[in-house]
Amino acid sequence: MTSRHLVLVGLMGAGKTTVGQRCAQILDRPFVDTDELIEATTRMSVADVFATQGEQQFRAHERAAVADASASPTPLVIACGGGAVLDPENRRQLRAHGVVVWLRASPAELGSRVGADAADARPLLAGGAPPAATLQRLSALREPAYEAAAHVQVDTEDRTVDEVADAVVGEYRAWNG
Repeated sequence: MTSRHLVLVGLMGAGKTTVGQRCAQILDRPFVDTDELIEATTRMSVADVFATQGEQQFRAHERAAVADASASPTPLVIACGGGAVLDPENRRQLRAHGVVVWLRASPAELGSRVGADAADARPLLAGGAPPAATLQRLSALREPAYEAAAHVQVDTEDRTVDEVADAVVGEYRAWNG
């Protein structure tokens, strides 16, 4: 068993939390969601952090959460917030301490997964644009960062959670010999 973390990145709706929890079961290791770490340390929801402190402060909390999770001596499955890879230091930390898997799906598929009511819990979807349109824009902006962060990509479209988790664990094990 490797001591490297399994790290999941991708846009909202890609399945990072759901797939990550399943991967943690398969690998018999703890699961950590960086957004949940932020909520625990700030005692606020991600949406409230965005609303009261702004995106820049949220990203500072996110950087601390990524550093804390990456530094864990216990091998983890880490699900990162969708924008975590925008920070070069986060990318460095995640790649240095884990195998980074980019979960991918089309913006239309992601939009259908997050739903029309997602703006309440997902601040970047606030503003009235259809989720798929916002996700298309975010995809175009973030793709280079995901590519720079990831060791491997796994397509999640038209696959069950178990199928994606099995593919992710297979890629993770292949990267660790």
